[in-house]
Amino acid sequence: MVAPVKKNDRKIVLVEDLTHDGNGVAKIDGYPLFIQGALPQETVEVHVLKTLKNYGFAKIVDIKEQSPDRVKAPCIYFGKCGGCQLQHLSYEGQLKWKENMVRNVMKRIGKIDAQVLPVKGMQDPWNYRNKSQIPFTQTETGPIAGFYKSKTHEIVDMERCIIQVEEADKMMANLKKELMDIGLQPYNEESHRGMLRHVVVRKGRATGEVMVVLVTNKHKFPQKEAAIALIRKLVPNVTSIVQNVNIEKTNVILGNETITLWGKDFIEDTIGNVRFEISARSFYQVNPVQTEVLYKQALDYAQLSGDETVIDAYCGIGTISLFLAEKAKQVLGVEIVEQAIEDAKRNAELNGFTNTYFEAGPAEEVIPRWYAEGKKADVLVVDPPRKGCDEALLNTIIEQKPKRVVYVSCNPATLARDLRVLEDGGYKTKEIQPVDMFPQTTHVECVVLMSRVL
Repeated sequence: MVAPVKKNDRKIVLVEDLTHDGNGVAKIDGYPLFIQGALPQETVEVHVLKTLKNYGFAKIVDIKEQSPDRVKAPCIYFGKCGGCQLQHLSYEGQLKWKENMVRNVMKRIGKIDAQVLPVKGMQDPWNYRNKSQIPFTQTETGPIAGFYKSKTHEIVDMERCIIQVEEADKMMANLKKELMDIGLQPYNEESHRGMLRHVVVRKGRATGEVMVVLVTNKHKFPQKEAAIALIRKLVPNVTSIVQNVNIEKTNVILGNETITLWGKDFIEDTIGNVRFEISARSFYQVNPVQTEVLYKQALDYAQLSGDETVIDAYCGIGTISLFLAEKAKQVLGVEIVEQAIEDAKRNAELNGFTNTYFEAGPAEEVIPRWYAEGKKADVLVVDPPRKGCDEALLNTIIEQKPKRVVYVSCNPATLARDLRVLEDGGYKTKEIQPVDMFPQTTHVECVVLMSRVL
């Protein structure tokens, strides 16, 4: 295919949709152009930046006809920082686009013709992130901290982020200004030198407890006492200060060793009636307001009367499991990460649940053994990572035939693929409920109810 445009061409185009990373899409004779900052329904004049065989990239020169949903992005870093993609789209517009996106992905990838309900959004879609992972580095002009530019490891030096909590803003804006005074050198990714790699801030929404994690490039921490004093000055309500050691040349943020420097080993938070202890390395949803919405939806779809056995695959630290345990006869949770299973057991004990059982291992191996032992599920819940369910687990579900499957997903594309497999194996997709866990971004979570029909 010969591209109908070439580099440096100027064209007037109609924007049809958004990509998964928030760029506008326009087509010239069927040839897609991806345009940063453009919105659906807009007519824009563009300057073509690059053309490849099957698609090209362009930038806006002028907006001829503006989308009724376009707004002025409130963040001064929008367009530089890669954290948000949709601040220039009204919140109503974001929810509408996410609903249509889920519906289109279901039809295109999974050939799924189920009802997609309107997205459950937030009343206040700002300052919702209860966990921030802030990279630090050293430049010629001094230490900087912020978030990465889109698809790079280049840090945008920032003072605040309007989707994270106030305590994270305080660390991002102020810690870098005093690092040199205490002799704490920021990390350089290229040379693998320097001490401070990231600062992770976690906050319990319900409790107000705050944890600050210093991710260091060395075990030895001679500036420990000075760092503790500085953090307590910057964040007076901090309840836990932790060192996490990561000496590897890697993009992975946290290492395997964690040392409590001051205060508690964990913070607590509450979702609904359930309390959770959250350590530095615990997986815990970053939007606690919408997490409650998400889990209540999963509980609603599980349709529990009190007599059911539920299996929770990919159970993590037991967040969904414990929600289900309030209504189920028994909940069995399986997770491949052993530390997460230990956290799940502790959280069950913390809440006084005696009808839960957690085991570490691959779900596709553990669940068939449970069935062989007579532990059969009336309802099976899955909440996999972005890559979706393991193929062997999908086959296990089809073979074991639970009455209902509740699928919680953070990736509509892999969700659609997996639903197709389950439908071909004897299930019917009854309803899909998107939940906006990440306002101002292109991400959306979905909860799906499937019932056995064969």
